[in-house]
Amino acid sequence: MLVLALDTATPAVTAGVVELTATAVVPRSVRVAHDARKHAELLMPGVLAACADAGVALRDVDAVVTGTGPGPFTGLRVGMVTAAALGDALGIPVHGVCTLDAIAADAATGEPLLVVTDARRREVYWAAYDAAGRRTEGPHVDAPSVLGDTVADADAVAVAGGMTAAVDLPAVGPESPTPAGLVAVAADALRAGVEPGPLEPLYLRRPDAVEPGARKQVTA
Repeated sequence: MLVLALDTATPAVTAGVVELTATAVVPRSVRVAHDARKHAELLMPGVLAACADAGVALRDVDAVVTGTGPGPFTGLRVGMVTAAALGDALGIPVHGVCTLDAIAADAATGEPLLVVTDARRREVYWAAYDAAGRRTEGPHVDAPSVLGDTVADADAVAVAGGMTAAVDLPAVGPESPTPAGLVAVAADALRAGVEPGPLEPLYLRRPDAVEPGARKQVTA
């Protein structure tokens, strides 16, 4: 099975083709561009380049896996909308996975782990994982100062992600998810042919935009 994987929940714009066999997740190509403000401009060129690198056409892809965050609204929406559009156009399933889960799968420490990424506004997204890579807490968005107690509670011995400096633990793994990590999280569902549910973004914050209130009355 050939799977197109993409993620735009971090400053990295990631796309790649992964071959999923009965026993393995085999990367065929990876394209990563780093620009937190150009997800829309960079994603589809990255997708097409990843397909070319893998020697396949988009029509050869059997499924799409996309990171669903947590991530900033605009960047995250670019990846998820693109994944949904490709799935609809190609008539193939689109599986959404938590971006932090994918980073944890890439790290694969075999020990309790924290994954921490940049949420901007002096905050971080984070989640905790046990030694088997199962998420035990999160995802949450908090100030970095909150993570001190979390480290002790989770018994974490390492940290992965783009904001490892926020935690006093050894840094491991990538700052952003790889295509292989994204597919690894969805591998069981893909192999079983499970019908994916609707894509649900993990924004973790309320939108900044609000409906305008009633107009104030002006008195003479």
